[in-house]
Amino acid sequence: MSFDLHRLDARIRENIRKLGYEKPTPIQQKSIPVVLEGKDVIGLAQTGTGKTAAFGIPVLHRLVSGPRHKLRTLIIGPTRELAEQTREAMDRLAAGTNLNCVTIYGGVSMRPQMGNLRRGAEMVIACPGRLLDHVRQGTINLSNIECLVLDEADRMFDMGFLPDIRKIVSRLPAQRQTLLFSATMPEEIRALAHDFLRDPVTLQMAFSKPAESVSHALYPVVDSQKTALLTALLGQIDRESVLVFTRTKHRAKRLAAHLDKVGHKATSLQGNMSQGQRKAAMEGFRSGHFHVLVATDLAARGIDVSSISHVVNFDIPRTVDDYTHRIGRTGRAAKTGDAFTFVTQEDEGVVRAIERVLGAKIERRKLENFDYAARPQAAPAASRGGKPQSGRKPQGGGKPPQGKPRPGGHSPAAHGKGGVRSFRPRGPRQ
Repeated sequence: MSFDLHRLDARIRENIRKLGYEKPTPIQQKSIPVVLEGKDVIGLAQTGTGKTAAFGIPVLHRLVSGPRHKLRTLIIGPTRELAEQTREAMDRLAAGTNLNCVTIYGGVSMRPQMGNLRRGAEMVIACPGRLLDHVRQGTINLSNIECLVLDEADRMFDMGFLPDIRKIVSRLPAQRQTLLFSATMPEEIRALAHDFLRDPVTLQMAFSKPAESVSHALYPVVDSQKTALLTALLGQIDRESVLVFTRTKHRAKRLAAHLDKVGHKATSLQGNMSQGQRKAAMEGFRSGHFHVLVATDLAARGIDVSSISHVVNFDIPRTVDDYTHRIGRTGRAAKTGDAFTFVTQEDEGVVRAIERVLGAKIERRKLENFDYAARPQAAPAASRGGKPQSGRKPQGGGKPPQGKPRPGGHSPAAHGKGGVRSFRPRGPRQ
């Protein structure tokens, strides 16, 4: 199946060709025809499977044939980075159509956003809080919305945006198409879908397992040696770009500063940064100026860099779903990638849950020429959890709760031992 079979606008087809998209991904293949028919859709697929184009291509096809300078499509997402990433994707797909797309999010002045809205935009990509600011001030008109897209719905719920979304939806026309795309489908999102969508078509990909193009390895280590291990690891692997995940923004900032100091050209992406700083960090990482980006889960939402060769879990994620989201940043665009996870004894419960989903034990490695017996030197605060500048106790930097893993990967860490065997998922790539 090719994109040409969707009877798309000729300009959009040409843009798809120029972007090098030869065949639709599974979520695109299933979603595009249904969205073109005007039906409500629930699209469930893991990170990196092409969800943006799955709704973007048919939405743009509709916009090119209708009235201009009226806001007809509203896309809501959880973070500024995701909003900008989505806008960039839409601009590329809509090249030559004269469609106008505007982003709205906090952390920057409202005045330029107001000017862009006054000039007329057919599509707005927004974060919930700032969008409500515009609604309250009467600087945005939602009365002509034909299509609402809720992108990364599970993360918006995690970040507490559900009340804001309900307020926004109450201002939209009842007769509209609603598309909800998410990586997971917790009960709260099912309730949201029931309230906002009409007879939706549910399109679910096999999102519980990470992509087959990624290989996995565990590096057992004590917490106090993590920084030294990461520094040594970066010096030994054949890397292109490395994305490192930490649990807290304070740890991300300190770890990036340490890595940059020892010569690894690193930067961080975390919540205390201004929008200008966040943009500079992302552009520097995309361009290759920075080889290492250290980020938290929320800050990294929306990162779309196809050249990421390695994902390193400096701190193990709390759930299998979070593990899948993280490592979905590598092994993209028909490339292979590596996912390395630093694990302590307290992390074994989450490890076992991840292995159950993968269907095999993950290889446990020791880094050559690294002295695990050596007493760690005074490490930066990154490896000790760090002390927040505000004086508050960091969240998630200590020992995870203990208990038995629950089905679906949402399991607290527990003590235990795993097996030893190399694993690379097999099967068709998506």
